Amino acid sequence: MMRTVLAPYKHYFRRGGFSMVEMAIVLLIVALLLGGLLPTLSSQIEQQRRGETHRQMDEIVQTLLGYAASQQPPKLPCPAQPTIATGSANAGVSDCSITAGVVPWVTLGTSETDAWGRRFTYSVTSSVAGTFTTSFTLASTGNLDVNNKASGGNNIAANVPAVIISHGRNGYRAYLPNGARLSASTNADEEGNANGAPFVSHDPTPAFDDLVIWLSPNTLFNRMVAAGKLP
Repeated sequence: MMRTVLAPYKHYFRRGGFSMVEMAIVLLIVALLLGGLLPTLSSQIEQQRRGETHRQMDEIVQTLLGYAASQQPPKLPCPAQPTIATGSANAGVSDCSITAGVVPWVTLGTSETDAWGRRFTYSVTSSVAGTFTTSFTLASTGNLDVNNKASGGNNIAANVPAVIISHGRNGYRAYLPNGARLSASTNADEEGNANGAPFVSHDPTPAFDDLVIWLSPNTLFNRMVAAGKLP
């Protein structure tokens, strides 16, 4: 009786699983499904990284304002030397022999790197940084400009005291934690952010993915007035 019941299913026991053809079909279907999902997943990851980097940059700006308000006289920190490796002496420490470098993350207590693992570029006007021992006033002006193009563009922020840049996914011209600098970009706008003449901010394109934020003089001075540091 048992032999009769099992007879219709005996071929399954002989096969012991999928045939090679069936397995190949299953793998092909899985590959097609994954192939369709990967671009979407990659895009989501990049959006998350850009969002996280924006959050970090906003935090740096707020910390800059807090730092300035804590100083007597009020001043912004100078950049850190970009070529000093993490963990080495003076890495991440404000250095007033320069006005362009990387965010002084040790001095400020902020993130060293963006979501792609590269340091934030940081430039500051010397008249509002620690280079001077006298306090900046409401009449002080920055000397950094931000345009929507490196050449022939329109000015979108003039005479700002400080600019912070993440060099985005491609990372061109960014500094790494070991102090090395990534290669130059073929995009003129990204090179503008590397050279600061002027800085460039606009919507991302396939060739331009820098994230740029700046500290406006109005924001800086209003915070100093509120903190009792100015006029």
